[in-house]
Amino acid sequence: MSTRSRLLVVLVLALVVLGGLAGGVYAYDHARRDRIAAGIQVGGIDVGGLTTQAARTRLQRRILDPLQQPIVVRRGHQRWRLTARRARIAADLDAAVDQALERSRSGGLFERTWRALSGAPIHASLDPQVTYSHTALRRLVRRIESDVDRTPRDANVTIDGSGVSETPSHDGRKLRALALRRQIKAAIVTPTAARAFRAHAVKVRPQVTTAELTRKYATVVIVNRGAFRLTLYKNLKIARTYPIAVGRVGLETPAGLYSIANKAVDPAWHVPNSAWAGDLAGKVIPPDDPSNPIKARWLGIYDGVGIHGTSDDASIGTAASHGCIRMHIPDVEDLYNRVPIGSAVYIA
Repeated sequence: MSTRSRLLVVLVLALVVLGGLAGGVYAYDHARRDRIAAGIQVGGIDVGGLTTQAARTRLQRRILDPLQQPIVVRRGHQRWRLTARRARIAADLDAAVDQALERSRSGGLFERTWRALSGAPIHASLDPQVTYSHTALRRLVRRIESDVDRTPRDANVTIDGSGVSETPSHDGRKLRALALRRQIKAAIVTPTAARAFRAHAVKVRPQVTTAELTRKYATVVIVNRGAFRLTLYKNLKIARTYPIAVGRVGLETPAGLYSIANKAVDPAWHVPNSAWAGDLAGKVIPPDDPSNPIKARWLGIYDGVGIHGTSDDASIGTAASHGCIRMHIPDVEDLYNRVPIGSAVYIA
């Protein structure tokens, strides 16, 4: 056999070997057309070396099944649930597996075969698309807010002829809704996250507290003209009751809510410019003048009307004055020491 013939035989044999090798590589690659390459993860879960069906099964068990557990929020004995069905939780696992397979089939025939035979990983991390109903989450948080939130109540004091009545304040409560919504939003798409939460709330103080009103109305005087009685309240509680005289017909003690405007010990009498004052109208009568009807103490209320002592003890319990409120001298001295300027006075 000539040299040329021998070369031709060698060439033919080489082609046969290469053809067989290529066929073998193709057959090997074709057999792995449904298998995911090593090193690929979906949602942090290793799916390398698995067939697409096996990968779907693993992802179903490790991703979608945990996401089917309900979201549960608790506060004390209260509990709220958001089921996966109501939340419309879904994970597109097919798309994730298809993407993993597409990465696995990247590169040429011999490159894929070399990776498979050598075990060289691709190092790809894919995230499956997990969706849920944002509306359902908002409704859950609003439902919790409705149950948890409480409007604070301001304290209130009612002063009338029957006395002083108090409506105490109480604190309100406000759910930390934004923080709760963020926690659930992060967990609802994360298979490994806890699905139980606590509903935390902050205290909301009223604008007017009971303590503030008690300080504001530390002293209240109520004058009941019909009963000829003055009642002193301290810290919204009855401290003492005194008999009084009030204005006569035509010169009635004015009804309404006032306050103590001024105080004086053994005051002079500034006689009003009124017809009933006669020749004394507009004059100032000294404290020691027998014609001065204001004895011992003066607690000014409004427009010349005030509370004072009287030497006419027989008038107590009647409508006898020119508009002022008369008291026995020991009583007005006692009251004077108990009632500061600015104290509320209600004349009924």
